[in-house]
Amino acid sequence: MSEFSLKGHDTIALNDLLKITGLCGSGGAAKAVIAEGKVKVDGQIELRKTCKIRSGQMVEFARERITVTL
Repeated sequence: MSEFSLKGHDTIALNDLLKITGLCGSGGAAKAVIAEGKVKVDGQIELRKTCKIRSGQMVEFARERITVTL
């Protein structure tokens, strides 16, 4: 499990988070895996590509977990 800091921002789009953390090689790849239902936010499958992720939420993809912090 790893952490991602929002560094003073309120939110980050789910597809951007996957790209920035290196779980997906590009924004297009991130959008594709989200659309395929392979990404979970707080234990629930998330299909909205630009879903706003906030501090305290956990994102799961490809056996990786990312906890989002401030």
